[in-house]
Amino acid sequence: MRILGIDPGFATIGFGLVEADRGQVHMVTYGAITTPAGLPLSRRLYQISRDMEDLIGQLKPDVISIEELFFNTNITTGIAVAHGRGVILCAAEKCGIPLHEYTPSQVKLAVTGYGKAEKRQVMDMTKRLLKLKAVPRPDDAADALALALCHARSFTSRLPQMGNVKETI
Repeated sequence: MRILGIDPGFATIGFGLVEADRGQVHMVTYGAITTPAGLPLSRRLYQISRDMEDLIGQLKPDVISIEELFFNTNITTGIAVAHGRGVILCAAEKCGIPLHEYTPSQVKLAVTGYGKAEKRQVMDMTKRLLKLKAVPRPDDAADALALALCHARSFTSRLPQMGNVKETI
């Protein structure tokens, strides 16, 4: 299964593609989509939409794992990120790719085993689990890989349960 993790935003959108097969996960690629700061928000959103559709077309993921929004103290930035996230959701739907959403705590729990882990712990475990030489940069790409790992671990943990389900009439 090819899982595309997306760390949403409007200035920088992290992405990370992993392949998961029978409990084994390896990194395929990662990076970031960026939009110029001087552009109006509407133009940036349009660019994100086009770039996401191109990325999905190139990487051909089976599923997308994206972070749910977490509003901290800056509501203005949160609203712009929400716009970017909406455009990403729309691009995934337009491309026909199933989408799964995870909270930051779910990602932390899946990657480190502790739902309140610090960011550096998540990055270090992402590096270790994917057997990388260094933590991926930019941070948004590392976060996207953690999201992909989260889905790989969540999805594979449900497989045995689904296989043991018996239909009753």
